[in-house]
Amino acid sequence: MSSPDKNVNEICQEFIDRSVHGYNKYGVTTERTDLDFDQWMQHLKEEQMDAIDYIHRVQKERNESK
Repeated sequence: MSSPDKNVNEICQEFIDRSVHGYNKYGVTTERTDLDFDQWMQHLKEEQMDAIDYIHRVQKERNESK
């Protein structure tokens, strides 16, 4: 199934590509059962911290170029 919205389709493909890349790199999916709630939350926390780093870097670069 696909969306009438090209952007939605592109995002869906990015999810698939990221999933395949992650599986090839780590050999597991989010269906893994070896992590408990706290471990999943730690993973989420670390991913969000990375996102803040990326935002900061882009903002800093943009401000320096003004």
